[in-house]
Amino acid sequence: MPLLIKGLYKSFGEITLFENFNIEIEENTITCILGPSGCGKTTLLNLISNNSKADKGQFEGYSQKELSYIFQEPRLLPWKTVKQNIAFVLNKHKSKSEKLEIADKYMRLVELEKFADFYPSKLSGGMKQRVAIARAFSYGSDIILMDEPLKALDIKLKLNLIKAFGQLWLTDKRTVIFVTHDIDEALLLGNNIYVFSEAPVKINKKFTLDIPFAERALNSDKMNKIKIDILRIM
Repeated sequence: MPLLIKGLYKSFGEITLFENFNIEIEENTITCILGPSGCGKTTLLNLISNNSKADKGQFEGYSQKELSYIFQEPRLLPWKTVKQNIAFVLNKHKSKSEKLEIADKYMRLVELEKFADFYPSKLSGGMKQRVAIARAFSYGSDIILMDEPLKALDIKLKLNLIKAFGQLWLTDKRTVIFVTHDIDEALLLGNNIYVFSEAPVKINKKFTLDIPFAERALNSDKMNKIKIDILRIM
């Protein structure tokens, strides 16, 4: 059952971002959203998470869903260790031992188990984002919203995190909505890619990638053709 947004209207003063906008998100897939700066990509995540209110529109399938967020910056608690940061977001009804067991599981999945007792100040930028990714998955949410979480990383760290995220998602498939400006990120992670226009937003095109994560190479003919198509549209 897809998640639907129908007839969405949202303006800020004289700026109209969405005007009778419609989009369908397939559950348990990674949907990437590409588009120019200021077109409303982050606003769409805020509307989905109810941090902002639509002027008008229907959100079908979202009301009973638990959400977690991965932001541009990791937003870790500096006075808590890696394990404690992950355990902190878990359901208050879980016992301490259950929380630590879950934290251990997701630390292993992002290969941070050796850093369980490290504080954020001792971690690299890429490691901090791994903690943020593990925290979002450990929360048990149905939908993970990602707002350009790889933006500030260098290319090597970015590729390592994309690999880690893809492997984690394959073991624990959630509905992921991933906003990015980076076409390569979308190509390496997305099951579906929506290309947005400038505001008021229209969907210029939807691309569906059926290439397994392990077989995705940016220099392959198929991926390069999709990239050229996206660049032409954007």
